[in-house]
Amino acid sequence: MQEVQDSSFDVEVLQAELPVVVDFSAPWCGPCRTMEPILQALAEAYAGKVKIVKVDVSQSPGAAARFMVQAVPTFLFFKDGKVVRQLTGAMPRPKFEAAVQQLL
Repeated sequence: MQEVQDSSFDVEVLQAELPVVVDFSAPWCGPCRTMEPILQALAEAYAGKVKIVKVDVSQSPGAAARFMVQAVPTFLFFKDGKVVRQLTGAMPRPKFEAAVQQLL
């Protein structure tokens, strides 16, 4: 799973040809760590169909502020450079995967 910083956010997310799921998280966040293996598995399962990236809000607060992310983990789903869905908090894989499938 690719890490994206404030400096590369526009190119990697807003200008991406594929739909993108952005995981706004932080290393100190327990629920964020819970979601990590789920996101990694989905990144592999949907490779070439959906891009899943991670933004560390401690390292790149600009993107989080720009999209008004107030809690971690927050997941923003982008299609054609626009947010089409937002989920917050840890959740079971089937629920998260259903949201990813709706992005296709």
